[in-house]
Amino acid sequence: MNRCRGIACSDIKSGLTIAFSRIKPPTNCRRCPEAARFRSRSHATAAKPATGSDTGEKPRLRAIDLAQKVQQEKSKPPRAAEEPLLSGQQKRVMELKRFSLQLQNVHPNVLAKHLHKSVLYQDKDVVVINKPYGVPVRDDSGATSISSVLPVLSKMMEGMKVKYESQLLPCLRLEKETTGAFLLARSEKVVEHILDLHRNNQVQRKYWVITVGVPVPSEGVIDIPIIEREVTGPRPHYKMALSPLFRMNDAGDGVTKVRAHRQAHAAVTKYSVLDSSSGCSLVELQAFTVGKHQMRVHMALALTCPILGDHKYSHSSKLAPQRLPERVLGKLGLEQSKIRYLPLHVHARQLTLPGTNGAEISVSCPLPKYFTQTLNRLHLSLPDEKDY
Repeated sequence: MNRCRGIACSDIKSGLTIAFSRIKPPTNCRRCPEAARFRSRSHATAAKPATGSDTGEKPRLRAIDLAQKVQQEKSKPPRAAEEPLLSGQQKRVMELKRFSLQLQNVHPNVLAKHLHKSVLYQDKDVVVINKPYGVPVRDDSGATSISSVLPVLSKMMEGMKVKYESQLLPCLRLEKETTGAFLLARSEKVVEHILDLHRNNQVQRKYWVITVGVPVPSEGVIDIPIIEREVTGPRPHYKMALSPLFRMNDAGDGVTKVRAHRQAHAAVTKYSVLDSSSGCSLVELQAFTVGKHQMRVHMALALTCPILGDHKYSHSSKLAPQRLPERVLGKLGLEQSKIRYLPLHVHARQLTLPGTNGAEISVSCPLPKYFTQTLNRLHLSLPDEKDY
């Protein structure tokens, strides 16, 4: 009995914590109520599973643990410090980069499904689709192009039923960076018929472009042949250039007719300014001839109003991103160092041609989102829909 008081009771009174497993108090110590209470408390503690034990039960979250967790979250640096918020200009650049790559290098079936959804008109002879930006009509390198997915598109339009006589063939090409109404024929015979109509100026194609600068006069016809020439320098390259039939004479008081270059191509472009603001213009173009980069060359070199996003012809003697005035950069929400991501603003707005049944086919193509956003940023207004 004395031994019981000497060990268990004295330890409790002195405040020492002794593991119950190491010092086993006598089981029949009835005269020591303090030891009995210590014994019952220890058994109750031992009955509870330890935190992180193998019982499979989720450990209970103690208040002190919750307080520590909250304190740790407060002490962490804000998320904005790890991932800084993008500025308006950075968001604009990311948006343009995503747009320019959205349908390039995609699986052919993905492009075919997109074209199927973008059909604007179809009959037994022709189909008109809304061509997306950045996708070439043809590509000899084997990359995904519109021509490469036309067999799949034809099957989709026929309900996936294989018909050997069903096919789609491209007519009247569009450049890779041009969006809008693109004509497809259902047979070789129809292709030849459309080409004959085009040579006789019976196919009307109107384009909407946004230019840097305001053309003067506000409407007119540009009739200047174009020719492909090599540009020498640090980065030699080829681009189209003007090959006029008249040049200023030596006295500077008139023009002299010169001999036409045998490699020059006739190029005739009609233009009309629809609206102008912020040093830019919305211009309607109509090409009466088919020349490589014809409209881009005429706007940049003949009218000195290059098309927005035309990085090739904004400089006549070098390859460099288009240079924009500070005012235009501010309106577009871009920096000059990021201007290379700005897409070419050329849209095939309207296509009109006679149908085989005598009725006229006229298709208007909606503007792409990036084109509309630029119009809004530059405060350029669209003409009345009733006129188109």
